[in-house]
Amino acid sequence: MDNHSFFVSLRPQTMFIMRYMWMLMFSVLPLLALIYIVWHIWTILPFGVLWKTLIIGIGVACFLLMFFDLSGRLNTAPLHQAQLLYEIGTSSIIIMLYLVMVFLVLDIGRLVHLVLRSLLYHNWQSALAIFVLIFCIFLYGNIHYKNKVRVALELKSDKPLSKSYRLVMASDLHLGFHNTRQELARWVDLINAEKPDLILIAGDIIDMSVRPLREENMAEEFRRLNAPVYACLGNHEYFSREPEAKRFYKDAGIHLLQDTVAVVGDLCLIGRDDRTNRERRSVADIVKDADRSKYMILLDHQPYELEKTEQAGIDFQISGHTHRGQVWPISWITDAVYECSWGSYQRGKTQYYVSSGLGIWGGKYRIGTQSEYVVATLQ
Repeated sequence: MDNHSFFVSLRPQTMFIMRYMWMLMFSVLPLLALIYIVWHIWTILPFGVLWKTLIIGIGVACFLLMFFDLSGRLNTAPLHQAQLLYEIGTSSIIIMLYLVMVFLVLDIGRLVHLVLRSLLYHNWQSALAIFVLIFCIFLYGNIHYKNKVRVALELKSDKPLSKSYRLVMASDLHLGFHNTRQELARWVDLINAEKPDLILIAGDIIDMSVRPLREENMAEEFRRLNAPVYACLGNHEYFSREPEAKRFYKDAGIHLLQDTVAVVGDLCLIGRDDRTNRERRSVADIVKDADRSKYMILLDHQPYELEKTEQAGIDFQISGHTHRGQVWPISWITDAVYECSWGSYQRGKTQYYVSSGLGIWGGKYRIGTQSEYVVATLQ
C-alpha cells in the first residue's frame, strides 16, 4: 500500500486522533524545539551571561511574534508595523526548523564521535559557522522565492475547439501584510506579458486579512489584467472572513465560481467552494449544471479526492493549497499525504495540475520548492 492509500484507508476515529496529533505538533513541538535551540545557543556562544541573555531574548521575542500574528492582532497595528511584525514572526518558525536540523546533525555527530565536544561549547568559530550557514540558506531561499518560475503546460482536447486557448493559471497568491501591492504589480505584468485568453486562480488570493488589500487598493492592480479572471475560494478566504473576501473579488473584477459553472467560448469552467465549507456541493452534483460537450475545467483549491473529479468526467483540474511544503523537508510530508502534492498528474482521461503557488504564506523563502505560474496551451 502506498502512502496516499494508507491515509485514505484510515477510519474516522483514527483521522480524529491524527488531527489531534497535528494540533499537538503545531503547539507543543515548536516550544520543545525552542528550548532545544536556546540550550544549544547558550552553550555554544563564547560570551558572558548578559550578552547571551540579550541574544537569546531577541530570538525568543521573534518567535513569539508568530503567535501575535495568529491571534489576529496585526489588524490593529499600523500597516508598515504589521508588515514588519508578520515577516519576523513567520520567518522565525522556519529559521527555527533549520536550526533544529543543524543542531541535531551536530549532536548525532558527537554521539558517533565524528564531531568534537569542544566544537559545541563556548566556541566562536562554530557559532560563526552556524550563523553564516543559516544566513546563506535563507538568503538563497528568499532570492529563489522572488524568482517566479514559468511552467509551460500542453493540454489536448478530445472535444471540438474553435481555436487554441492560452490559459495562465496560478494559486496561493496570499496577498496581505507580506505580499504587497508592489509585488502584485510585478505578477500582473508577468501574466499580461503572456497575452492570455483567460486567467484562472485556484484560491487563496488573500492571506489572513483583507485589510492590507483594501488599504493598498490592490483591486486596482487586478483590474489591469488584460483577460477575464475566474477564481474559486481557498481556505484563507475563510480565514480572512468569506463575505469580505467575496466583496474584494467583486471590486477586483474577479469572477468568483463558488459551486457554480461558467461557459467561456468552448470552455466550461467549474469552481468548487473550499473544503472548509462542509456543506459545499460535490463535483458530481455541480457537473449536472455543466455543458459536457465543452472542455470542462475544474478549479478546486485543495487537491483531495482526485478520483471524484475523474468519475465526474472533468477534463482538467487546477488546484493549489499544498505549496509543496514551501521548504524542504516539509515537502516530503506533503508528498506523502497527497496523491499529487505538486505538478502534472493524470487519472484516466482527467489531467491535473497542482501548483506550488505564485505567492506564499509566511516568510518569503523557497528551499527545495518553487514559486510558479502555469502557462497552458489548450489545443
